[in-house]
Amino acid sequence: MKQTEKLRTLNYSGIFLSCFSDYSEKCIHSTPEHVLLYLYSGEQIIEDRGEKIIIKAGECAFIRRDHRLTMYKNSVGEELYKGISLTFSRNTLREFYSTMNRSEIPDKPQVSEKNVFKLEVRPDITSLFQSLTPYFEGNIKPTEGIVHLKLLEGIYVALNSSESLYPVLFDFTEPWKVDILGFLNENYADDLTMEQIASYTGRSLATFKRDFKKISSLTPQKWLIKKRLEAAYFKLKEEKKKVGDVYIEVGFKNPSHFSTAFKKEYGFSPTEI
Repeated sequence: MKQTEKLRTLNYSGIFLSCFSDYSEKCIHSTPEHVLLYLYSGEQIIEDRGEKIIIKAGECAFIRRDHRLTMYKNSVGEELYKGISLTFSRNTLREFYSTMNRSEIPDKPQVSEKNVFKLEVRPDITSLFQSLTPYFEGNIKPTEGIVHLKLLEGIYVALNSSESLYPVLFDFTEPWKVDILGFLNENYADDLTMEQIASYTGRSLATFKRDFKKISSLTPQKWLIKKRLEAAYFKLKEEKKKVGDVYIEVGFKNPSHFSTAFKKEYGFSPTEI
């Protein structure tokens, strides 16, 4: 590839996304589906809630759906940025889950709050993504069958890498999980009591609290605060909004409480961004 080429994206059936760049490209990542990302060359920096995750050539990361992340795609020396990602739709995951041997599923996998999981470099990861190289080099479009098989292989790779990805990938297995998180993600900034949230999601307060324990290690109150702080961080850093506007927008009632919670979460005050 010539150095004069800037950015090229190939999208096969909404599944394979490949990017090439000879400069630093900043973008905001926000997708309703889980993504498995692999770098052939260059470097990718992912910023999430004040944390910086660096992905180098030959490394792989799993990115959770429904979260906004800031990404930087950089060339390194003469090496252009060259990456590929697999996107897992709910239908694909449901189909995969329906064929699984239930005895192979961990009984009580740890529920993680992470949005980005940097995976250990393993032979199965390297093999999967190296097999996709021809679709870079010659613009050979894969058949629907190949796309489907590679996605299934990608799910196996993710599960083999970390047991904590089981409850992330298969969170549709109990309908309440989607309902609760969907409601909270849309209404986190509203001034609602726990009783109201439980009622709006069709549960008694006791049932809501019991169900919530199955999807998060945090209490509902702490989850809401964390969500509000994540939204505030994004508005302050990326949208360049003022602290006086942001704390109200994300659901805090006073700036003092907001500033204290923000500093406890990120280690610095919101005015320092």
